[in-house]
Amino acid sequence: MSLNALLNQESKQQYFEKIGGRQSLIAINKVFYDKIYQHPWLKNYFEKIPQAHIEIQQVDFMQKVLGGQNIYVGKAPPIAHTHINITDELFAERKKLLCEAFEETNAHPQMREKWLSLDESFHRVLVKKSLADCVPRFKTDPILDFPNSRK
Repeated sequence: MSLNALLNQESKQQYFEKIGGRQSLIAINKVFYDKIYQHPWLKNYFEKIPQAHIEIQQVDFMQKVLGGQNIYVGKAPPIAHTHINITDELFAERKKLLCEAFEETNAHPQMREKWLSLDESFHRVLVKKSLADCVPRFKTDPILDFPNSRK
């Protein structure tokens, strides 16, 4: 690795620590997924995934994309979500809960801004126009599509 690359990575890591670091990600994701797993609609999408597993996956992913050490070994979001009928309404409800988690954990404003910007960048590749846009990741994968129970 070149000296410039090392310095660039070091400055990314310093920035990541400045905006809260891994401990902040852990706190945000705990509050966020507590909300998800209690939500009458969104919890359906996670019923077969242990909460602790999804929390650490999200912490590792966000650490990577926010400039911290890359220890993420999961799939890229577009690949991981092909079997889920993510609608604009579902995407917006998730964002609302994430913003609540930011507030409740007093997340650093720059972390919120970067995280929400990243989330928005995934909008066009995650949100489906119809159920027909969903593709199972494996032959045994069900397509996940649940009605909003709040309507």
